[in-house]
Amino acid sequence: MESNNLTPLMKGNIEIANYKEQELIDYSNNPYIEALPHIFSDEEVLEQFSRYPIIQDNERIKSKNLRFHMIKRLKNFILPLPDHFMIENKLSSMIRRGYLARNPLDKTYIERLKILNDLHSAKKDEREELLRSNMEHIRSTADSLSIIGISGIGKTTAIERLLLMYPQIIKHEEYKEKPLSRTQIVWLKIDCPYDGSLSTLCKSFFKAIDDLLGTRYLEKYGYLNRITSSMMLHMTSLASIYGIGILVIDEIQHLINAKNDPEEMLNFFVTLTNTVGIPTVLIGTFKALKVFKKEFRQARRAGSEGNIIWDRMSRESEEWEIFIETLWEYQWLKNKTELTLEMRDLFYDQCQGITSVAVNLFILAQERALNTDSEKINKSIIEKASQEDLHMIQPMIKALRSNNRTEIGKYEDISINLDEALYKHKRNIYIAGKIKEMAKHQEKYLEIKRSNMEENLIIDVNELGIFDELTEKDIESLVKKVVGKFGVDDDYNIIKTTAIKRAIQTNEEKKIKKESTDKASYKENDLRKIYQLAKKKKIYVYEMLKQKGYIKNPVEEFFKVE
Repeated sequence: MESNNLTPLMKGNIEIANYKEQELIDYSNNPYIEALPHIFSDEEVLEQFSRYPIIQDNERIKSKNLRFHMIKRLKNFILPLPDHFMIENKLSSMIRRGYLARNPLDKTYIERLKILNDLHSAKKDEREELLRSNMEHIRSTADSLSIIGISGIGKTTAIERLLLMYPQIIKHEEYKEKPLSRTQIVWLKIDCPYDGSLSTLCKSFFKAIDDLLGTRYLEKYGYLNRITSSMMLHMTSLASIYGIGILVIDEIQHLINAKNDPEEMLNFFVTLTNTVGIPTVLIGTFKALKVFKKEFRQARRAGSEGNIIWDRMSRESEEWEIFIETLWEYQWLKNKTELTLEMRDLFYDQCQGITSVAVNLFILAQERALNTDSEKINKSIIEKASQEDLHMIQPMIKALRSNNRTEIGKYEDISINLDEALYKHKRNIYIAGKIKEMAKHQEKYLEIKRSNMEENLIIDVNELGIFDELTEKDIESLVKKVVGKFGVDDDYNIIKTTAIKRAIQTNEEKKIKKESTDKASYKENDLRKIYQLAKKKKIYVYEMLKQKGYIKNPVEEFFKVE
């Protein structure tokens, strides 16, 4: 079946609408906007976007077979960089501004639905005129954004992480004590089909909604009527009915594979924004520049929010410094390699500032080092991991390393024609510095969080008052060892239970050892025997020593001397 060729859908959370008071008057009295999370601060983006692998000191002494699996945690490593903050700001603005003209409480919303219903029933030759005459007075506040970048730079990962900061579906039931039955789809992400067909792209849209809501729009609109213009009309209706906040179309370079007219393709995307009214984000590799060649010269048709050229990190950039310093901390080897300037330059030379290549190379280098006696990353290991394990991408890395535009041009997915780029994104040094500072704060925060957990546990365990053989120092040492085996975000009650069990066990062991010592048999003249006897009779050891003749009566001794 044709639908089987469509890419699996990325899904987010479903929420019941929780309306929030808006700080900006522009966004007030609009249920679609008020139900969204508040506008995120840089600190919140950093916290929600970041993904740091769990690594604990004691893991470095685990068996090699276990550490081989631990190293794979780096696959999930995501560090926020200036590009991510800038894109989040744009997404946040696009979603909200796109809803300004689609307020479900506004009369134009009902009017739009009525016009769309009339269009459905109109004859094909009447639709275009009907659309032009009726939709002109219904404004669209939707913007579009194009993100073009090198393969592996993290475009898709970044967009997905940013989208997941928002719920995907919001269910509206009541707004300001009045019924409001609406299902709002905040975001939708689909991939451009490999065949580059606009018709298949429309079907991907219908299938995405079907997968989310359990509807049958693909069957109804995708197969019964295969004309792209008709499917676009149905997309318009669904976008209005379900209040789609933003549509992300990834891998748009696949359009090059089709026999589509570039002008037709661009008209398609412009119509999505202007007529359908959905803010649109187009993501692709540098091969996609061929699609937008004319528009990059003439200006803004394909990207009213801007066309971002997302290049690799440069060797001297603060981004690269932050990225490699943070990544380098995650070593599961017995001997940690320090990040020297020479090592940093070598690593850059082998990955050329491409994030996915850097992460994979670091994983492969650790796996190789794991099988050596020294268990330490060195220059030779990095070079072998790059040349042998990543040999498939070596021609591309070599082209990038050479900075030869002719060589780079042989690989369309990594080439960039600066003459055709309207907008070159400048690195935000302020944000870069802020990330670095916040990353340090994050480390300090985790340290403080762990310290607070230890202090609370020490108090809780001491307050039980059942560990008569343990000193406060014993409990403190025990708690720190237990906490060290857990993550700072693990359940406190589980850690507390583990600490109490360990304290009970240690207390019992000390008690048994003490009893064993007390029962030990000593020779009659052993002072320890006398000490045990005094303790048993509950008298001072001094008195017992006197009774046994070890301590003389000072008065008698005095008279003897005389």
